[in-house]
Amino acid sequence: MSKKMKSHKGAKKRFKVTGSGKVTRRSKNLNHFLEKKTSRRKRRLRGMSEVSAADRPRIEKLLSN
Repeated sequence: MSKKMKSHKGAKKRFKVTGSGKVTRRSKNLNHFLEKKTSRRKRRLRGMSEVSAADRPRIEKLLSN
């Protein structure tokens, strides 16, 4: 019997697959140096962004199980 493939735990914590199959991620630039960023900029960085088409196959492979 061969071993089961395991999903990548780091990727599992960072990415989410939506019901329609899109892969979403958190926006960058919202971790530190927040005082110098405007409220408008920080507000627009909130929420999830879709992963680019170039990166999507690689991330789906990590999340495949």
